[in-house]
Order: sequence, then C-alpha cells, then structure tokens
Amino acid sequence: MGFAPDITERLARARADLRMGVPVVLVGGALVLAAETLDAERLADLRTLGGSPVLAVTGRRAQTLKARAYDADIARIVLPPDAKLSWVRAVADPADDLRSPMKGPLQTVRDGSADLHRAAIALVKAARLLPAVVMLDLDDAAGFAQANNLTLVPADAALDTGLSPLNPIISARLPLDVSEAGRLHIFRPDDGAEEHYAVEIGQPDRSQPVLSRLHSACFTGDLLGSLKCDCGPQLRGALGQMGAEGAGVLLYLNQEGRGIGLANKMRAYSLQDQGFDTVEANHRLGFEDDERDFRIGAEILKRMGFGAVRLLTNNPAKVARMQSCGITVAERVPLKVGENAHNHAYLATKAAKSGHLL
Repeated sequence: MGFAPDITERLARARADLRMGVPVVLVGGALVLAAETLDAERLADLRTLGGSPVLAVTGRRAQTLKARAYDADIARIVLPPDAKLSWVRAVADPADDLRSPMKGPLQTVRDGSADLHRAAIALVKAARLLPAVVMLDLDDAAGFAQANNLTLVPADAALDTGLSPLNPIISARLPLDVSEAGRLHIFRPDDGAEEHYAVEIGQPDRSQPVLSRLHSACFTGDLLGSLKCDCGPQLRGALGQMGAEGAGVLLYLNQEGRGIGLANKMRAYSLQDQGFDTVEANHRLGFEDDERDFRIGAEILKRMGFGAVRLLTNNPAKVARMQSCGITVAERVPLKVGENAHNHAYLATKAAKSGHLL
C-alpha cells in the first residue's frame, strides 16, 4: 500500500511518540521509553513484562554519576527492582546532583551489544529530550509493537547520520531595518524536523564569495535580549554589516542551545547557576559540547546557488565544517560584539574550551 509511512516518517513518528511519553520499539528487540517523559503507570507496566530493564545514559552523564560506561559512549545502568519513577528521573536529570550526589552504587551492564541503546539515545536526542532511556529486551519486537500499536523502527535508521534533504518552500520580500532589500527563504527538511531560514540582503553575486553568517537560533538572546550570551548582538551585528555592504545571506538555523533544544538549554542555565560553566553543564546533562549539524547551513547555501562565503564567525570549527561540506571560505570575518558583565565568563569558556577567537 502506498499510504504506509516510509522510514523517514516512522522516525518522525517515533520522535513525537517519545516526546509524549509513548514507548517505541526497535527492530532487533528492545522496548524504549524516554526517561524524561516516562510516567509511573508505564514504569509499572514495564515491570510486569519481566526481564532486566536498564536505564541507558550517555558516557558524559555516566562520568558525572561515577557509573562505569563499559561501552565508552553509553552506560547501561541496571534498573533496581524497587526503583521508582523518582529514581529514574534523578539519574537522568542532573538538576539535583549537588543536593543529592549519591545515586548509587550504580551497577552497569558489561556484556552484550549496546547498539540498540545507542540508537535509542540518538532518538531521544533528536526529539530534544534528555539523553536517557529506559529499555527492555524483547524476544518478538515486531509482534509486541503490533499488539500494542507502537511505532517500530530499525536501529540503524535511528543511527543514520545522513542529512535529511532540505526543500525550499517559499521566499518573499521582507523589508528590514538594515535594508529594505530583504528577502526571507524558508527551508523544510524531509524528516519532519525544524524548518530553517535564510535572510537574503540585496542581490548577492553568486559567482563571488557572499558575506554570510550561520546563526543558530537563540530565543533568549535574539528575542528577549538575554545578557547571558552574545547571540542577540551577533545577529543584529551581522545583519547590520550585510545591510551596510548592500548584500549578504544570514542563515537562521533552528538548533537552539547548540542543538539540544530550549528546554535542555534552560537546564544547562540552571546548572550554570550552580557554578558549572557552559561546557560542564552540557556534559552533566549527557550532551557533547556542541550537538549542532553545520551541514544544514552548507546545504542551504548550495540550494541558493552559493559556493563560496566570507563567513562572519569567531568559531574556527564553523570554517572547517563549511570547507569539509564543499563551501569555500574565502575569508573569516570576525564578529566581536555583545560582551558584558553577565557573559564575560561564558565567552571566556567558549574561547578556552571551544576554540572561539575572541
């Protein structure tokens, strides 16, 4: 039948299910529940299935928990028989780590493959949830999924790191403060994830390097004027420079919080209030320093007909990623704006730990 969802659509359905607290099933034999959205009723139902459920977390989170990550990037923590929902949440979420640092002793699984657990973590990350999942091995995954009307997805599809095709949806004239010759382009990925935008100023010559910026969405800085980061001033500074030159392209990529989503970004902010820097906060949550995918920006530039840029950035990693994606970076244009008393330490951390040239 032509109406059945393909694998891309199944993955989108799986992400939505996990966000709502609905379990999904991985081909190969595993029931997956996101720790963040798990409720007491489903945890109790899981117990009735028997077996040995585990709470899988990333190696980063395991390091904070002092749990042995035998699989390096994944730790499979045995779920104690009497573990309640509060225990699962406490292990998955670092919010109360300092108040209640002793979570264990935590027993972790050493034998067997962690491939399914790795795929499950990838799914909850893509769903912008905490990277922690409760999992149970299943003998008949397909049968269980069918009997319980659950989404069934192959583990290798969840782990696929290929870039979903981006489709131009519409563009329209948009006069801006910096230039009346503004135009907004909307791009939508096939995988149902967030849309991304390109702000084009003037009529840039496609045969020449275009003044460009890859700007990751920052609700707090761009919209609210947060003083904790330099994102808002960078956004306005980049657009202002493009307006002054009469041409440019700003890509507004919906990868909030370096790709972890706004809710997790606020969790990181809460940890920063406890004394951790921005990188340490991400690690305690179970994320890497930067979870963004800069291939999205390169693909949009190509779709718009640009092959070379003068890149407005202080981040050498962006330059390297653009080059690796086939976009020539003719020049790195510094964008040093927005430092204040509230974000001085944040910027110093970006320079010291992430290599930003400030």
